[in-house]
Amino acid sequence: MSRTLLSSVAAIAVLASAHGAAAQTEIQWWHAMGGNLGEVVNGLADQFNKSQTEYKVVPVYKGSYTETLTAAIAAFRAKQGPDIVQVFEVGTASMMAAKGAVYPVYQLMADAKEPFDPKSFIGPVYGYYSTTDGKLLSMPFNSSTPVLYWNKELLTKAGLDANKPPQTWPELGEMAKKAVAAGAKCGFTPQWQTWTLIENYGAWHNLPFATKANGFGGTDIELKFNDPARVKFIQMLADWTKDKRFVYGGREGKSTGLFTAGDCAFHIASSASASAIVKALGQDKVGIAMMPYSPDVAPKPQNSIIGGATLWVLKGRPQAEYPGVAKFLTFLSSPPVQAQWHQQTGYVPVTTAAADLTEKAGFYKTHPGFDIAVKELTLNPPTENSKGLRIGNFVQIRDIEDEELEAVWSGKKDAKAALDEAVKRGNEQLRKFEAANK
Repeated sequence: MSRTLLSSVAAIAVLASAHGAAAQTEIQWWHAMGGNLGEVVNGLADQFNKSQTEYKVVPVYKGSYTETLTAAIAAFRAKQGPDIVQVFEVGTASMMAAKGAVYPVYQLMADAKEPFDPKSFIGPVYGYYSTTDGKLLSMPFNSSTPVLYWNKELLTKAGLDANKPPQTWPELGEMAKKAVAAGAKCGFTPQWQTWTLIENYGAWHNLPFATKANGFGGTDIELKFNDPARVKFIQMLADWTKDKRFVYGGREGKSTGLFTAGDCAFHIASSASASAIVKALGQDKVGIAMMPYSPDVAPKPQNSIIGGATLWVLKGRPQAEYPGVAKFLTFLSSPPVQAQWHQQTGYVPVTTAAADLTEKAGFYKTHPGFDIAVKELTLNPPTENSKGLRIGNFVQIRDIEDEELEAVWSGKKDAKAALDEAVKRGNEQLRKFEAANK
């Protein structure tokens, strides 16, 4: 082939490529997945983009969950918002209250005539993000729940059975004490303390977080997490700080560094941390089990509640983009993609089909413990106390909880005074939310 012809062919290919790119409808997806999770997110967008030629999804990392939500709200008001924004579970009530901003997923899929079965999602996930009459508002994506991790090496050094995790909090306390006596720098440290020690402790023991089914029944609610059971539990952990059975490692996910460094024997953290923890310590050194429970509060655990985030579709974008958004959401919720996401990250497979696919592939045999999250979420049919939380101004309320818990860990307050104050200050935030959304 002559050089001239080669140049002509190349020019035609470039023009065709440019034309094809121009013909694609671009879809902006703002998310809060950094690091390895961000790489997986980029990979999913690439998979979708290569599967068809009509649409191009552009994932954009916008920082933390709070930063991403704040940026999306500001962009929507400026009529420059994304098509899709990832919002963590505590932002659910705020998104529901954002009148005119949200394009409900059930409505989007119907308008786009995209095949969609909301009942394909596992119950706890579907229930959390649906209206009271069962209409799904946002697309489940990265759901998680707290699980118990333990360092087998530290348990062995303490003369304990490395393959037998504690089932109750008293058992964990005794094992943590022995681990510290044998040289561990800390017995137990929690991740996202408000989520694990207050919210999920309540659901796990069938205790209310707030009135009216934890907010599902309306915005005129009162917080209830200063009950005697949680006061006793938080005070117990405060007492454990004296001999390092409990060590506070910071807000959100900061404490995981203590566990992955090999300092702590036990760690309650998101199931989504599984891959990173296993990678850091080695699969043979990490165990994953259900959270412990307090037998004096409940004879057995109820079920855990989810964390993580869903994908909300925003209104105000060009109409031509929404059919592509619907197709992308179908792609993300498909069993192979959800199974892939679950296996690569540790997030819960949000559909039963994805969980079945993962089990049939033998993944849980080679990755023991990665199925614990689903078992916790589906342990028992959820009650009004364990279905989830629908709380206004929840980000601010969690900040208040963090402040008050930190006062307990530092010895400035006892558990009752701190939780009473957290409820009082939290209720003030609820009244502000209620007044703003009448």
